Amino acid sequence: QVQLVESGGGVVQAGGSLRLSCARSGRFFTNYAMAWFRQAPGKEREFVAAINWSGDSTGFADFVKGRFIISRDNAKSTVDLQMESLQPEDTAVYYCAAKLYNWDTSPLEYSEWGQGTQVTVSS
Repeated sequence: QVQLVESGGGVVQAGGSLRLSCARSGRFFTNYAMAWFRQAPGKEREFVAAINWSGDSTGFADFVKGRFIISRDNAKSTVDLQMESLQPEDTAVYYCAAKLYNWDTSPLEYSEWGQGTQVTVSS
């Protein structure tokens, strides 16, 4: 059974940084685009960033504004999200997701999900 396991969440002050990591078990990691979504209390799950199966295409939500970097290590079957200049509005549960080949901004397109990791940014 394939699992996505996130790590790296926590509490950080405004302006600080965090690095999230997601490890995917199972085969054929290189066939999958990987993405990060987030969900704040009372809000819908929203797209944050994604990277395609080969790593040569990435996408980011407008609110990222150059603050985040997504990367993948196919040898380790992991995808990381480096987050800089965090603000209180970035507070949410961050989810890792996977879909075949090319990334998409809609959560409906992703077939695999992690359990999420909490990111809290204090002002």
